[in-house]
Amino acid sequence: MRKVVFLLTSAVLLPGLTIAVGALPDSHATLDVVIAGGRVMDPESGLDAIRDVGVRGGKIVDISEQPLQGKQRIDAHGLVVAPGFIDLHEHGQEPRNYEFQAHDGVTTSLELEAGTADVVAWYASRQGRSLINYGVSVGHIPVRMAVMHDPGSFFPVGDAAHRAATAAELRQIDADIEHGLQSGALAVGMGINYTAGASHGEIVDIFKVAAAHGASVHVHLRYNGLTEPNTGLAAVEEVIAAAAASGAALHVVHITSMGMKDTPRLIEMVEGARKRGLDVTTEAYPYPAGSTAIESAIFDPGWQESQGITYKDLQWAKTGERLTAETFEKYRKEGGIVIIFSIPESAVRAALANPIVMVASDGMPITGSKVHPRGQGTFSRVLGHYVREENTLDLMTALRKMTLLPAQRLQKLAPMFQNKGRIRVGADADITVFDPNTIIDKATFEDPLQYSAGISYVFVNGVAVVKEGNLTPGISPGRAARAPITL
Repeated sequence: MRKVVFLLTSAVLLPGLTIAVGALPDSHATLDVVIAGGRVMDPESGLDAIRDVGVRGGKIVDISEQPLQGKQRIDAHGLVVAPGFIDLHEHGQEPRNYEFQAHDGVTTSLELEAGTADVVAWYASRQGRSLINYGVSVGHIPVRMAVMHDPGSFFPVGDAAHRAATAAELRQIDADIEHGLQSGALAVGMGINYTAGASHGEIVDIFKVAAAHGASVHVHLRYNGLTEPNTGLAAVEEVIAAAAASGAALHVVHITSMGMKDTPRLIEMVEGARKRGLDVTTEAYPYPAGSTAIESAIFDPGWQESQGITYKDLQWAKTGERLTAETFEKYRKEGGIVIIFSIPESAVRAALANPIVMVASDGMPITGSKVHPRGQGTFSRVLGHYVREENTLDLMTALRKMTLLPAQRLQKLAPMFQNKGRIRVGADADITVFDPNTIIDKATFEDPLQYSAGISYVFVNGVAVVKEGNLTPGISPGRAARAPITL
């Protein structure tokens, strides 16, 4: 039986007056798209059943057991109809990255770790030009670089990486972070591992600014080491303490690359904080290697002892070669991306199996033919390899970790996310349709620029950006995912 839902718009209980009600959009009006006969899976309600989904005006307006009719009818029999995937952590916010992400089922791509120093300009440069939805944090790294006149590009290499800020610089950093939040940033981004000169006091002060605006702080921890005192565990302690003292929400990025073999202990810390009332979340990507700039502070002297790895565990992205002491020094002077094989498979499995750990890619900008495959294949790899092939987690749990949980992380500051990450009437028509029997990542460390397989349709605001497995050319339906502007 079809449901008819009414919304109460006004009611005055006086003699002779009736209650006026307004309905949702007329279910008999022509639908733009009908996704017919698919296995509709909604992590919020738990719905897992064969349904027709009706879309009109960029919204889901009907979910029916009975056949629906529309201008366009998509046969989804044998396919899963899921909320579009939300990637909280994608550094590659450019058209080429968006194409790969769309092929991986992503409908909303967010740069929340590094962020930007100029929120207004960042959004303006993508308006009306984006294949998928986009959003950004105000970033402590780029703000610190701007205030301290660091010569680096993406990561700091000078004062912003290594020097303690002066009192005047600290005041300016705080002011710029606040301005970014007032400009509609979705969160505060922080990469303490890249700003080793930032004191604990500086970090706590940033958390206080975030707390005053109800923003979450997305943190790359200060250490990813295994040797005391600079361990991932100590780094988690630092930011949990900052969250507890300030009242800010905390999100720990890529917990596997920070915890390595100690990942289960770091996850226990997050779980313990949550059980005691703190708003703490975390994420992981499904690969046994990380990636970053070789010239960054992460590879300052002592990195081998701290991380428990050496030169042979580093792969130069441009050529695929494993490094030696000589090539490490050469490429560190040159600058560029290196892949770091430091994450045990057991850590990856522990993170993906845990229901509170979200899925996020940490994808890198595509500047050549060789990058880490995570920006191209994360979501399909989870669903194909870890759900179907390895049974590390079930399908609904996996979908929840890449749709509903990321939306809930952001919806307090940005209420628009209340209508993302769900398949329900009134939600945004950001929808991913895939074959659970064939979905798989194709991107590899050797050949990373390959589209994922098994994703048939991807809708962004009701527009099919992927149709029958192929990109739709010449369209830009992506919209800004942004918090309210309070300037």
